[in-house]
Amino acid sequence: MPLPSAVRLPFRFDAAALAADALALDESVWQSHFNTGVYEGDWSGVALRSSGGLVALYPDPTRTDAFADTEHLAACPAVREVLTAFSCPLTSARFLRLAPGARIKEHRDYNLGFEDGEVRLHIPVTTGPEIEFVLDGQTLVMEPGECWYTDVSRMHRVENRSPAARIHLVIDCVVDAWLEGVLTEAAGASTLSSA
Repeated sequence: MPLPSAVRLPFRFDAAALAADALALDESVWQSHFNTGVYEGDWSGVALRSSGGLVALYPDPTRTDAFADTEHLAACPAVREVLTAFSCPLTSARFLRLAPGARIKEHRDYNLGFEDGEVRLHIPVTTGPEIEFVLDGQTLVMEPGECWYTDVSRMHRVENRSPAARIHLVIDCVVDAWLEGVLTEAAGASTLSSA
């Protein structure tokens, strides 16, 4: 049975500690998102794990280096603690920041759904009711510190109508037996439905 397009997982993290990590990073390490055609305003991030541990937000996808921590992760103790909660292989991890008034246009990210064997998890760090995240036609309300599986291979968009930046910790994971069990159990308890 397929998973819903979004599932809240049974984890709760310290959003204030994660925000302290993100806000302590020097502005110079935040990189603009490379896909300039899908957003308006400022959408930027900091690579915390990447292919070869490179600090590029989205390294060359043709690289075959193993995923590794970047130098920025060393300055983020709360993120390091969060990552230990996942007993599955982790590929990338990054902070993504959407500035006030910015929006991410509707698009899809390929090969990042449960059936693809790799999934994307979102942990809201700084967010609020004026942030609109629409996935597969459904508005998601994600509270700070929660952890969500989002099937971003489906159409999605985000708009920040608030006066503050919206920051998420975004983690890509390989689906193994542990993660499959967490996802399917959480989906069984979820009131969300797949389209």
